[in-house]
Amino acid sequence: MKGSEAVKSKSIPEYWAIKPGFEEEIKKIINERPEPEISLDYEIAENDYVKTGKASSDVKFFLKKLGVNPEVLRRVAVASYEAEINVTAHSKGGKVTANIYSDYIIMMFEDYGPGIADIEQAMQPGFSTANELAREMGFGAGLGLPNIKKNCDGMYLSSEPGGSTTLIFFIYYEEKSYAAK
Repeated sequence: MKGSEAVKSKSIPEYWAIKPGFEEEIKKIINERPEPEISLDYEIAENDYVKTGKASSDVKFFLKKLGVNPEVLRRVAVASYEAEINVTAHSKGGKVTANIYSDYIIMMFEDYGPGIADIEQAMQPGFSTANELAREMGFGAGLGLPNIKKNCDGMYLSSEPGGSTTLIFFIYYEEKSYAAK
């Protein structure tokens, strides 16, 4: 679980990116798995660009009502919208869960395939496997995963070619979470 190194196993490629200073906090969350104060669940349909963004918008609105800092709201909105678009454009659909805690949010996106063939390549700015429809809709520039990484404090990506993909990101509400850009 080091910095921005890609970690691969024989069957399921994995990628971790954690900003300096958050390693211990995120490790603690992963090990303890605390119960969220609020959990929001949404389905994401394949190629449904009309409804895509609803989860991101709802989560941002909810956090705003809780008084979360506007800069953190922007980061959550960017990361979650990029992830939602990725599920819509690159998979057979999926789901998102937003787990909201008093001082951070964890969002988990799971799709129904077909997986990412090369995570390291997918993390490169400009690399895209978007289809024609996604490009016609103005998406597919290959900046989704790099933008998610840039806007969160911790990110985990796991995918099995031919199988599903899971993306989990962590964003803290305190200013220290984006001081180490």
